[in-house]
Order: sequence, then structure tokens, then C-alpha cells
Amino acid sequence: MHNSVVGIDIAKNIFHLYSVKADGKVMKKKLKRKEMLAFFANFPASLIGMEACGGSHYWARELSKLGHEVVLLNTRYVKSFVVGNKNDYNDAQGIFDAVTRPNKRVVAIKTEDQQDLQMAHSLRKLQVDERTALVNQIRGLLLERGVMIDKGLNQARKQLPLILEDADNGLTPAAREFIAQAYERLKTLDEDIKMHDRRITRLCQENALSKRFLDVPGIGPMTATLAVADIGTGKGYRSSRDYAASLGVVPRQHSSGDKPVYLGISKRGNRQLRTLLIHGARAVVKHCSGKSDPLNQWLQRLVERRGFNKAAVALANKNARILWAMASKNEIYSPLSA
Repeated sequence: MHNSVVGIDIAKNIFHLYSVKADGKVMKKKLKRKEMLAFFANFPASLIGMEACGGSHYWARELSKLGHEVVLLNTRYVKSFVVGNKNDYNDAQGIFDAVTRPNKRVVAIKTEDQQDLQMAHSLRKLQVDERTALVNQIRGLLLERGVMIDKGLNQARKQLPLILEDADNGLTPAAREFIAQAYERLKTLDEDIKMHDRRITRLCQENALSKRFLDVPGIGPMTATLAVADIGTGKGYRSSRDYAASLGVVPRQHSSGDKPVYLGISKRGNRQLRTLLIHGARAVVKHCSGKSDPLNQWLQRLVERRGFNKAAVALANKNARILWAMASKNEIYSPLSA
């Protein structure tokens, strides 16, 4: 039984608290970062609500160690409870109101191991995005000089050395020097991304859950490790359906009265994981023809009825549910039950 409920609006250095005491008086308090843990170490065990944002998982773990029950709330859910103008105390009050509701939208607290896996993916994605931007920049700069590179990353890798060696393409010495420097940066990024890939593969093999995930069709080391970082033990979701919905691989609904209307997928939640699940599913659907096992026969019928893309999304939804079941029930993948 909690003595009180506290809503906290967290930031980098300043934290705003909102609570209502037993006598009905409102408590508003502002704490500095260094005062946060000391204050709650002497505070009665409480239900503490926070938005799931930068730093929230760290504070949730630390406050839980002090005996408090910490709930991380979906930011979109909290927004509907904020009344009045935007300020930190009103945000804390909105969190206080939201955390007391029975149907609150909760985000599972991540462990440090989960955040390590997430960090590996974030750093890799940063360099992949940088590589994409660099190749697009090189392509645009060369096009201004009348030199065209064919579409695709591999074409850029093949054609850039030839362009730099071609003395008759009209590039000035300065332009050639700049493009050569950019090409060296591209090769460095390629090596860095390969290093991240090897690291993620190693982490996948070291983690028992992600290693089990590899048995699921369409799931590789990238998807497996990112799924572990997202699911954890699966206890943050009531069912496999809830988990699939949290990833946005379910239809958006715009219904009224007795007329249900289903649109495209909702695309909520972890965009990177959703993308990997769908890409992996496409690879499975692409090679499903001619196979006689139950999963591929189901995919063949689905492709005939609904088309390739919808079949891929359906398999991504199915895989999300399977991953949740394997994590929450500590089971291995069974093709017959899939």
C-alpha cells in the first residue's frame, strides 16, 4: 500500500514534483539533480509516475532501489491530462493524474543490459545515416560538375575510384582533392559499420534470449538484439497482441458506431525494430513459394489473397507476437506452434 502518489516532470538538472497529501493539500516542489535521490531516500514509499523520456529509465531504476514503485508513462498518453498552459508544474500534475488511472499506458523500465544493446544499435544507426548523407552529398556535388554516379551505395563505392582516376572528366584539382577526402571518409564509415555489425553479432550470441530469437524465421542478430532491448522479460505488456500493437504492426482504426474502418498500419512505437521485422519478413515471404511446411503454406495463401506487402506485414506481426511469447514464457521457438 502506497502512502502517496507523486508525479515528476524530469529534465537534465531540474525536477518538478506534484502530489496531494492525505489532508488534501497540494505539494509542489522543485529539486536539483543532486538533491533528487536524497529527497526520495527519506520520502515514504510511494507510487511515482514519470514520462518515458531521456534519462527516465535511469531514474526509474534508482528510485525503485529506494523502495518506491515507479511507473513510466507513454508521453502521448500523458499529454491528454495536462491542463492549462505548458509549464513544468502543470506537466507534473498531468503525470500525477495519468498515473492514477486504471488503464494507463505504461512503458517497461529497461535494465542496463537492455540499454547497452540499444546503445550499440543507436551508434550504428548514427554512422549508417552519416554514410547515407555523405554519399548523397558526393553524388550531388559531382552532378554539379557533370559527373553522374548511378543509384546505390555499391555503385558509389565502385565508381568513385574510377572518377578520381579519370583525368578527362573536367574536375579541378581542388574538387578532386575534396572528393578524394570524402571517399576516404566513406571507406572509414564502412569499416566502422562492419565493426558495429561484428559487435552486435557477438552480443547476440552472448545473450541467451537473443540467441533463442535467431530460430524464428526472418530474425537475424540485428533484429534479435534490438528486440531484447525493447521487450526485456515481456512483463511490460499484457499480451502478445499488446506488444504487436506497441510496435505499430497493426491496422489503424477509425471506426464509428457499428462501422469499423481499418486503415494502414499505425506505425507507432519503435520504428527501427518495426522496420527490421518487416524487412526480415519480406525475405521470408520472397522465398516461401514451393515449400510445404505450415508457415510457408500460410504465407503462400496469404500472398494469393492479400498480396506480397500485406503478407510481409502479417508475418512481422506474427513474429512480434512470437518474440513476446518466447521472452515472457521463457520458451524456445516451435515451428508447429507458429
